[in-house]
Amino acid sequence: MAQTETISISDNAARRIAELVAAEAKEHMRLRVSVSGGGCSGFQYGFSLDDQKQDDDIELQRDGISVVVDETSLEFLKGSELDFVEDMIGSYFAMKNPNASSTCGCGSSFSV
Repeated sequence: MAQTETISISDNAARRIAELVAAEAKEHMRLRVSVSGGGCSGFQYGFSLDDQKQDDDIELQRDGISVVVDETSLEFLKGSELDFVEDMIGSYFAMKNPNASSTCGCGSSFSV
């Protein structure tokens, strides 16, 4: 797949995923990124640790960590960057999504 057809992973996100996976001390742990209906803008991002890989998952790797996203969610995320943000509000995973026509104030939901 070309880079624009997948998700890129920032340095900050890769470091944070590595920290979370190390804290879990479980084999094959990876970050799952998903899109589901809901949120104040129509769709919302989901981030969770998962040690299972589904048949329709696309696995992305960087610096020894893995991120999985299902094919349906990937359609909404093509060309996006997964980042980990630390600011005065808190720390959280965030998607920089060029496909989103609008986002909510907190950035956890979007519309296309």
